[in-house]
Amino acid sequence: MAIQSAKWASTALITLMASAASVPSIAYAQDAAAEDVPQEIVVSALRRDQNLQDVPAAVTAFSAETIENAGIEKPLDFINLTSNVNLVETQNSGNAFIIIRGITQARNSEPSVAVVIDGVQQVNPAAFNQELVDIAQIEVLKGPQGGLYGRNAIGGAIIITSQKPTDEFSGSIKAGIDNGFGWNVRAGISGPLSDTVKYRVSGSYRDTEGYLRNTFLNEDADPVKDLSVRGNLLIEPGNGWTADLRASYARLETQALYFNIVNDVNDVSLPIRVNNRGINNRDILNVAAKFAYEGDGFTATSITSYDTVKEILTGDAFNFLPFSESLLVAVFGLPFDLAQSQYLNVKAVSQEIRIESPKNDKLFWMFGGYYIDTQRYISTGNLLDFQQGVFPVYRTPSTNPASPQSTFLADSQNNFAWAVFGNLGYEFSDQFRVDASLRYDRDKRVNTTLTPTAFLPNVPGFPQGTTGQKRRATFDDLQPKVTLTYQPSDDVTLYGGYSRGFRSGGFNQTGVGGVAASSGIVGVSDIFKDETASTFEVGVKTRLLDRKLTLNAAAYSTLSKNSYFFVFLAANSTQNLGNVPKTRIQGFEVEANFRPTSDIQLNAAAGYTFSEIKEFPDASAIGNEAPLISRYTYNLGAQFTPQLTNTLDGLFRVDYRRTGKTWWEPFNTTVRQPVDLVDVRLGVNSDSWSMAAFASNLFNEKYNAEFSPGGFVFKARPRIYGLEASYKF
Repeated sequence: MAIQSAKWASTALITLMASAASVPSIAYAQDAAAEDVPQEIVVSALRRDQNLQDVPAAVTAFSAETIENAGIEKPLDFINLTSNVNLVETQNSGNAFIIIRGITQARNSEPSVAVVIDGVQQVNPAAFNQELVDIAQIEVLKGPQGGLYGRNAIGGAIIITSQKPTDEFSGSIKAGIDNGFGWNVRAGISGPLSDTVKYRVSGSYRDTEGYLRNTFLNEDADPVKDLSVRGNLLIEPGNGWTADLRASYARLETQALYFNIVNDVNDVSLPIRVNNRGINNRDILNVAAKFAYEGDGFTATSITSYDTVKEILTGDAFNFLPFSESLLVAVFGLPFDLAQSQYLNVKAVSQEIRIESPKNDKLFWMFGGYYIDTQRYISTGNLLDFQQGVFPVYRTPSTNPASPQSTFLADSQNNFAWAVFGNLGYEFSDQFRVDASLRYDRDKRVNTTLTPTAFLPNVPGFPQGTTGQKRRATFDDLQPKVTLTYQPSDDVTLYGGYSRGFRSGGFNQTGVGGVAASSGIVGVSDIFKDETASTFEVGVKTRLLDRKLTLNAAAYSTLSKNSYFFVFLAANSTQNLGNVPKTRIQGFEVEANFRPTSDIQLNAAAGYTFSEIKEFPDASAIGNEAPLISRYTYNLGAQFTPQLTNTLDGLFRVDYRRTGKTWWEPFNTTVRQPVDLVDVRLGVNSDSWSMAAFASNLFNEKYNAEFSPGGFVFKARPRIYGLEASYKF
């Protein structure tokens, strides 16, 4: 199988190289204006500073200029500009998850990518989908990267770099309005406190009534109040020492659980009609300290991080209709409907220590260790709805007579994981280089059942759980990676290699295995297994037309074992993970960027992913597409930044994204048809101020952002448009 994968990837690369070679090699005049030559982007994706076109990996990078011009303010904005990467937004903000090259994420799972912000890895996927404030650069690195970025880099890594503190006092403010009757403001200041200490403080606030109408309550279903603040203190006392201290806090208040129930994911005809507003409140806190010492021939780094995420979620339950039309009232004649509540509380402390060689030596080496201690609590359950509202439930079942508890499950989980890793790279010549890495992860998990005895599921034929019961599991694996790089010229980079990614397993809530079995659902038990992904990849990067055109291509073949799929059990309102034992994923990407003049930029990208379930407990799913994977993504973009006067420049930008057919669960009972989105921006700017008009989803494409087994669909946001202005000093 490995030999077949390598042959497939090699054949695909030859085809892609032939396509690249077929581009006419028409050279521009050598006396072209220097300003017409595109500015090169330097990235640190492989832990060393390199020009983007020289990196032997599939990397999509966004500079500060692109972030500003494209209006990137949240993860969905840059993911929609990246081929073969999708973000699925679900019923609550903490459950937005990434699919990258067919490696998926689901509710309550570990993430599919490592997210590293200013050198500190984000430890909880519930914290990913938040405002991006004061960002200097974003790098999306595709393919398993465990040896370099460690935990959960099974599908790749997202490297986010914030703006650094400045030597002189400076600041900025941006404010905007949109058609959700919303407004937002972003601001930041930076400067020195002394010769050796600099600071940066930034924040944002967004307030909108919403964009999706609840026709029953005659109000918007998705109002948002979102506050985000962060601070950075950079201390450089000299003698090779640096201390980088950071803290951030984010508070989100919105609503959720406004599902529709349909048979076809393409059915967008039903309005939102829940009779309970519900709540979705989330608090995120991060404090991190990074200390580095640069000595003779080495750099030692220590990174300590403390993170907390708290999220409370309440709202209607199945079948998400007004009280009089609900299943229990209209069909069974009961005097109550059902509501639901979920509470998540996660605290984590992590520590990484590494020592590495100077970044640009012919021999690059890096060794280190990492640990993370996570305390996680989750409770879920249904409540009786007597039309008196929905009330949040935290650590104990509700005794409120207005909304008594119907079902309740609660678990705490103590996860202690550690890893050791090493990387070696050697430049044998100016043309040939070999990089190798190896990481060993071990994750010990202990789950304690905190559900009161009266609420524990009792399914005939399955062991009865008990309050205080402890379940233990340990997951471990090696993650090797080898990459060969050959540069026959300064403008051509060829690379290929093998990598293996690992993602830990975990626990569903106590008793769900029995409930799933009694409901006829296969592949779901109280424990879900760890996932591995073995990938062969080859790629080519080229600069053409006096470096005005870059044309890159990559092909890969991945064997995934125990990937996740999601199951919602309405019987006890629980969100659960099952495993797909074996899936074959193959695909490729082609990306082109053309800058004929300094004020015109054109880009195009295509990514294809072919998946096939090879093993599954129910044989009828074998041969199907894997869950949550889209067949392809297309991206087209154009930007024109003409000089209007001696002090003013214009901005005309349009971005088009097409996401191909998407399957949602192993049995492929429904498939979402392709989705086409267009975003535009029109503005004017000077050295100190700017104004812009924008529209996302310009043509108001109506589609469902998510489909869950059982027919649950979550509406995507419609067209959003507005104005914004900024000032820098």
